[in-house]
Amino acid sequence: MSTVSVRPAPPAAAPPAATRRVPVFWLALMATPVAFGANAPVLILPDMARSLGVGPAAAAWMVTAFAWAMAVGTPLMAGLLRRRGLRTVLWASAALVLAGTVAVAASPWLPLTLAGRAAQAAGGAGLVTAAMGLAGTARRMGVISAGFGILGAAGPLLGSRLSADVSWRAALALSAVALVAVPFVARSARPAATTGERFDAPGAALLAALVTSLVLLPTATLPALGAALVAAVLLAVHVRRRPEGFVPSRLLRTPTFLASALLALALSTSYFTLLFAVPRLLADRTGWSTTTIGTGQLVALVTGSALSWVLAAASARMGRTAVRALLVTVGVLAALTATFATWGPLLLAAMGAAVFTATGANATLSVHAATSSPDRQRPTAIGLFTLCYQLGGAFGPAIATLMAIGR
Repeated sequence: MSTVSVRPAPPAAAPPAATRRVPVFWLALMATPVAFGANAPVLILPDMARSLGVGPAAAAWMVTAFAWAMAVGTPLMAGLLRRRGLRTVLWASAALVLAGTVAVAASPWLPLTLAGRAAQAAGGAGLVTAAMGLAGTARRMGVISAGFGILGAAGPLLGSRLSADVSWRAALALSAVALVAVPFVARSARPAATTGERFDAPGAALLAALVTSLVLLPTATLPALGAALVAAVLLAVHVRRRPEGFVPSRLLRTPTFLASALLALALSTSYFTLLFAVPRLLADRTGWSTTTIGTGQLVALVTGSALSWVLAAASARMGRTAVRALLVTVGVLAALTATFATWGPLLLAAMGAAVFTATGANATLSVHAATSSPDRQRPTAIGLFTLCYQLGGAFGPAIATLMAIGR
């Protein structure tokens, strides 16, 4: 989620007492397993492709489908949260995660597996949106963001081990652990006040079309670009006609919100690109084994995630300008290092720096984005901010795949 210091964001969709009553442990447990589900395929895409009888490029759509559903699902779930309240979002999201996990575990066909992955991601988006709305402060948001980084770090290595010892399907099912926390959060949080306003279905559909076109941009550039331009124009016209609709015009005119969301998009794209590209770079430039690469990646990502929590805890004292300058500087250095380094530890350091900037941005800039909006629009602000972050999760793997094909 223009003052010099960061003010703690009030809960997005619940009264202050609800934020105090939900322990951050349950929020983190509910939100963070989706990061494992997103990153588990990093080292096992060839196994998935062989099992389903498809090529590696087709199997990579399971990563893209997951990222697309997270990106589209996030603002939709934020709209549902704003209109119907917390418990509706929690139980609808839990149902999607459960149905998607069953499909992934049992499906012998790629299309059904893709649908299962999309359901897992959409449900995960709802759980993340609810957790971020209840977090409230940068410190508590930092716990959730650090959890994203740590479970995301464990995803590739643990996914590889589960694929070798059990099945790749077991690796993709672990995101369902989040369901354990849902009853505790639903019981702890007080019912949220809802707006009761009419749902802006055209605005939601146009935003979903725009997001879908943007996700397809790296793989079908010209058609996706044309579709994105058409969707963007239609959405802009719709926002002018309905300024308080699914995409509030006030948010789009708020510099703090726009700067926070766009910076989160850039840093997230860089991180997810390096997450998928660095293992290949390590294999090409160092000759390390898969186990060594996975272990090194785990250490780098855990370290970067832990440091991002330190940044979140210190962000109020640093001020917004200093936080953004640090994130931009470290993010640029990470990208340059990954591009030119040939020494394995330097490549791992670049990955650690990338996760530090991405998770640090998620923890701190989300608060900047939330506090720049009116109270009644904070669920929407958090949803749209998270959408920008999740778009990086769609762009990054596609860019890394294109880089690998182009070599």
